[in-house]
Amino acid sequence: MCSLHRKSCRLANTALNVLMARTNKKQKLFTGRDHSWMQFNRRVLEEAEDPSNPLLERVKFLAITGSNLDEYVEIRQAGLMQRIEDGYREQGYDGLRPDEALASLTADIHTFVDAQYRCWNDLLLPELRKQSIRLLEWDELNEEAQSYARGYFQREVDPLLTPIAIDPAHPFPRVLNKALCLALLLRRKRKSSGPQVLGVVTVPRALPRFVRLPAEDGKYDYLLLQDLIAQHLAGMYRGYEVLSRVAFRVTRNSNLYFEEEEARSLLETIRVELHNRRKGDSVRLEIETGADQEIAERLRVNFELDEEQVFRDDGPVNLSRVMFFYSDIQRPDLKFPPFTPKPLHLSRKSTNIFDELRLHDLLLHHPYDSYDPVVDFIQQGAEDPAVVSMKQTLYRTSQDSPVFAALIEAAATKEATLVVELMARFDEASNIRWARSMEDAGVQVFHGVVGLKTHCKLAMLVRRDEDGVTRRYCHLGTGNYNPVTSRFYTDLSLLTCDSQITERVHMVFNYLTAHAEIDDYRPLLVAPLTMAESFLGLIRREQEHAQAGRPAHIIAKMNALLEPSVIEALYQASQAGVEIDLIIRGLCILRPGVKGMSSRIRVRSVVGRFLEHSRIFHFANGGDDEIYLGSADWMPRNLFERCEVAFPVRDLAAKARIHEEILPAYLADTVKARLQQADGSYLRASKVNKDAPGFSSQDFLMQLAEGKVEISGIPSIHVPRKPARAAVKKAAAAD
Repeated sequence: MCSLHRKSCRLANTALNVLMARTNKKQKLFTGRDHSWMQFNRRVLEEAEDPSNPLLERVKFLAITGSNLDEYVEIRQAGLMQRIEDGYREQGYDGLRPDEALASLTADIHTFVDAQYRCWNDLLLPELRKQSIRLLEWDELNEEAQSYARGYFQREVDPLLTPIAIDPAHPFPRVLNKALCLALLLRRKRKSSGPQVLGVVTVPRALPRFVRLPAEDGKYDYLLLQDLIAQHLAGMYRGYEVLSRVAFRVTRNSNLYFEEEEARSLLETIRVELHNRRKGDSVRLEIETGADQEIAERLRVNFELDEEQVFRDDGPVNLSRVMFFYSDIQRPDLKFPPFTPKPLHLSRKSTNIFDELRLHDLLLHHPYDSYDPVVDFIQQGAEDPAVVSMKQTLYRTSQDSPVFAALIEAAATKEATLVVELMARFDEASNIRWARSMEDAGVQVFHGVVGLKTHCKLAMLVRRDEDGVTRRYCHLGTGNYNPVTSRFYTDLSLLTCDSQITERVHMVFNYLTAHAEIDDYRPLLVAPLTMAESFLGLIRREQEHAQAGRPAHIIAKMNALLEPSVIEALYQASQAGVEIDLIIRGLCILRPGVKGMSSRIRVRSVVGRFLEHSRIFHFANGGDDEIYLGSADWMPRNLFERCEVAFPVRDLAAKARIHEEILPAYLADTVKARLQQADGSYLRASKVNKDAPGFSSQDFLMQLAEGKVEISGIPSIHVPRKPARAAVKKAAAAD
């Protein structure tokens, strides 16, 4: 491990040790991580419940809560169970031991699942029926629909089914992680008094969970695939009487571990772990309500689960699958109006993007600004004979990404280097496949620093320009190189040929490919080498400005805030007079608005049409504002366990856009923003600021991109730029 990495780790451990020494204060300093995550998924569920959202968008939000919960259970809940089994008893930041945290989390999940199905049954299904969209049971189907369904079963479903009866010769099958199955209670017809046996049929993953039936124009009728299979069980188990049946799904531990010392190569290690993942322990059983108690108990015992780990679903098992309706139902009136991102227009004197970047930096705010310029930047690099070298990092991207095609094309005529992250959670198989393809095409493929995920978003082109000067051109971003997700993730891109920035990007690539470190990466902040210490220094600098009577204000937008050393620094800055506004989409264990500790800290979360993914860090710096963008949240894993980059915004027009347009829009939001309370709960901003005008940041930014509104349309809000009087008096007394 490098010396700077060790220093950063010591920094985190020191902060943690201080906290551990304050056992009786921990619950006052932080809210619970799991509680915070459940609060986030509840905010997403609120969007599904909100009648002001288009109906199919509400269905989509409900599906997102299901997929969110799946990932959380197989990672976080599974991790807690594993820690308990490994004998861990240490308290977390919230003062809870792993067993206490697991009990609290499990209770929260049960409550949340009940809320999900209330939303589905009481709110969405009735509204869908009003729009002639019906999810029917077999008995509700007319003769034509039943005939169609039987034909569909014979053609598409039956060839994929393998019915199993469990007996001494046929043990319980290995049920795949999150695979939907039917469990049956069976009895042999010839032995009516004989023992009851269990049967299992796996619902084919290759087919949609909902079968669309014939219906009149403008109407949509569906049948659950599992219900269709259930109608044909007697034919699959001819020697048995089907006494009862129920749909179920088991979730397994999907944590990914490996021992690098024992691995022949990182690539081979991940391939082995992908195979082993299927052997993960069970952590959750979902089963339909009303299930025969005999079946439920046999399944629970087979999967070695406690009763608390059994979740009874009052509706379709696996609500994430209702996303099917969003894509299958062609009703634009039930979705958000289409939005076309703003295209980039080059200056008259520029013939290509390289000419433009020699004039000024380009800041793009996706999805409001088109992602095409980023793709064009990479494609032009591949096609332009003046470009002699291309380097690129990739964390996760789409399978048909133009980035891959560009790198393959570039490898034929120039140096092409790819740093691909193999351990991007749930994307390992795709990334391995692409890494092999890149190597076969002649691209130099690296997997970053062993033991650290490569999460930074960097692309660098080296070009011999027309004036004879060789320059580096770079793209630095907050999001993945994925043209698909760029349409519904908010992210920021900086395109630049600033020599100081691009030279340091070059040094970051050297670190990723050769583990070659330098002592100072400024103006970049690089994790795990300098980022944590640099951010703490920037926070302390704001504290010094406040104490000296100068403008002191921090605005930070990110996905999550979990790092205790950063939180304590923010607490100290707040106490010194620094005004702090945090825009955090997901987890936040900081407690805002606590008198004497965080009274100047405000936390808001914006959940709306687009997934808020950009990271922005603004420091007033005594009136000389500094702004950084990056790929890292203020979390231990980002600051100490990943290769991350935060980069400054220096171009005056770009800084002004962030300072006067982007951040003010989020801070003024009263429609999609929720304000975090000291206990970790959230209230809608409209309920807290009842007199404030209704304002949606995302709607405004879309209208701004379309030229329908002006920046002056952002409601004026009080953004403190001067320190509190007490801090000024204290500074004056010190002088």
